[in-house]
Amino acid sequence: MVLERQLLLQLGDRLKRLRKAQGLGTVEMSKRAGISRTTLSSVESGDPGPAIGTYLRVMSVLGISGELALLAGDVLRPGPPGTAAARSKRARPVVQMTVSTEETRHQTQDLQSLALHEEAIRLVRSAPELLLQAQNTLDRWLASGNSRTMGLWQEWQEILRGRKWRKVLGRTRRAQELRQASPLTAALPAKVRQDVLQQVRELRRGIALGGPTPPASA
Repeated sequence: MVLERQLLLQLGDRLKRLRKAQGLGTVEMSKRAGISRTTLSSVESGDPGPAIGTYLRVMSVLGISGELALLAGDVLRPGPPGTAAARSKRARPVVQMTVSTEETRHQTQDLQSLALHEEAIRLVRSAPELLLQAQNTLDRWLASGNSRTMGLWQEWQEILRGRKWRKVLGRTRRAQELRQASPLTAALPAKVRQDVLQQVRELRRGIALGGPTPPASA
């Protein structure tokens, strides 16, 4: 879960950098891709909501759709029986890459916070009692009268009441502030929380994708 989220975040960042490098504003980019500026913002934020076809439209405008075509093709598969490629004794090419979080502690913490909130929201949708638990936690916080975070907590009241999850899943500064003052992750079961934290730790060390298939045990 965390790995897939990090890959989408990295893809969104790359698409945004490419758009800016090509001198395209969001209005022009949205027009060329045939999508709204809101959808473009979601794509550049690595939001899992937009369909893969939407990501492909943006990649096509930026001239990198061939990369997705490579993944979808048969380039690295064995050739058809009877062909020279199939008779070749050469080892099949191996592609391996390592995915990890960004170097700064702040970025890693934000990825962790984002992953925890996405898991909490997923659980809340299927277990409404967790939403009540988060609301009770928020009520206790509000009663404490802490003025430094009162505005964020009041906004959380509206979020929980209206289930406005997108407000806290973005990559804006406000979304980050809301996640830092969140009562939602307090409702997460301990095992779920530990699973997410373990995935983040593994990602910090780097996760290798691809590479040779390990030999079967005897």
